[in-house]
Amino acid sequence: MDKRPIGVFDSGLGGLTAVRELRRILPEENIVYFGDTGRLPYGSRSPEVIREYALECMRFLENQGVKLILVACGTVSSVFGSELGSGCAVPCMGVVEPTVKAALSATKNGKIGLIATAATVASGSYEKLAKELFPGLEFTGKACPLFVPLVENGYFAADNEVARLVAKDYLSAFDGKNIDTLILGCTHYPLLYNLIDRLTDYKLNLIDAGKEAALGAKDFLEKRDMLSERGEKGEVRFFVTDKVDGFSRLGREFLGEELENVTRLDIEKLK
Repeated sequence: MDKRPIGVFDSGLGGLTAVRELRRILPEENIVYFGDTGRLPYGSRSPEVIREYALECMRFLENQGVKLILVACGTVSSVFGSELGSGCAVPCMGVVEPTVKAALSATKNGKIGLIATAATVASGSYEKLAKELFPGLEFTGKACPLFVPLVENGYFAADNEVARLVAKDYLSAFDGKNIDTLILGCTHYPLLYNLIDRLTDYKLNLIDAGKEAALGAKDFLEKRDMLSERGEKGEVRFFVTDKVDGFSRLGREFLGEELENVTRLDIEKLK
């Protein structure tokens, strides 16, 4: 038993999709969420800058006394790779491995697609691991740099014309590839799930990175006897590096509940 909270980190709102799943499958756990909303998007930045920002945020969570840091950010998970968590005193896990394993379990024809940020696709992290686990796999990745700002600004409804036009253009990269499984490789993208499902005629297995990361965290804690077992519903504290009101308003769409205990932090104090 371990009553310390779970730490969840993302560059913005996207990691709340992982928190939503954690709240469902581990309702007794306390959670500390850090969204670096003042410096997003990470996906268009250099690996060096991404590492610098992410380490600052993960060290903040470490100082909050968490027992595990779930890096619910495909970009950070991809850029760090196997070095994720190096320099941290608590265990860290990302989204790549659990998401890839879920995709490999779902595919029937061995043809998988990935949509993610430019940094994630450029890192090759998803494709490399997938092909290690499934030799002969056909893998197609597509960078979708406009998705994160669209979602962060509330443009993600299935009938939103702006989001539809952008998504249709990005998804055309898979024309003729005959994929049967598509990885939503950024935790912002599950908010676009219904739109993407509609545009692909409901024919693909859509793999939600936020959901799979949360399931991976549950498995990690269970195997090490680190679940809270508090006997009551856990609480969530939120920290952001930009305006609280915008985060709280849109965060309701991600989390499916009201966001309370939201605190704004000065970026300079993270350095």
